[in-house]
Amino acid sequence: MWKNFKNGFIKENPVFGLYLGMCSSLAISTSLNNAIGMGACVTLVLLFSNILVSLIRKITPDEIRIPVYIVIIATLVTIVEMLVHAFAPGLYDSLGVFLGLVVVNCIILGRAEAFASKNDVLSSAVDGIGMGLGYTFAIVLISVVREFFATGAITFVNPFNSSQLIFKLGSDALEPVTIGLFSQPVGAFLVFACFAALFTVLRENAKKKESAK
Repeated sequence: MWKNFKNGFIKENPVFGLYLGMCSSLAISTSLNNAIGMGACVTLVLLFSNILVSLIRKITPDEIRIPVYIVIIATLVTIVEMLVHAFAPGLYDSLGVFLGLVVVNCIILGRAEAFASKNDVLSSAVDGIGMGLGYTFAIVLISVVREFFATGAITFVNPFNSSQLIFKLGSDALEPVTIGLFSQPVGAFLVFACFAALFTVLRENAKKKESAK
């Protein structure tokens, strides 16, 4: 069970290992606030969708299992979207349409089909948390690099009160050195490519160590 949880970070990282959820990962990773907000939403949906799919796995006919999973996921995403809209309107505006598109996020449907539909509730819950945190970890890495080079600082604002600054890391200069490229889509692809290469090296080194034992 613990192994499944850890796999979501390096070995089977949804973004850098399985290359799933790329659309939202690259689009919303312009700031740390967006990354953490989207990561939290995806993690919640993953957790509860895995639990529900695992609970009904023995009574769901194979012929309709995918539509059933999609209905479950769509319902959970709608609930999360309404909660974010009500309690964190600033985050809701920042994430925009990508919050609703969590319904078609390949990570969520993929874990429901590949893991939750074949395992018990506790294991499925742990898998959902691990994969969700792995996804969050990946987009936070991308957003930190992009935001720092694009704005010269990294800021995190209270998602429930957009006027409250929690912390700011970076230059306080009036005109910090910035690279506008990183605020553009091409910057997202460049940062993603570098991290994907790094994670590939880490996975290969881990395989060599395992084979050497």
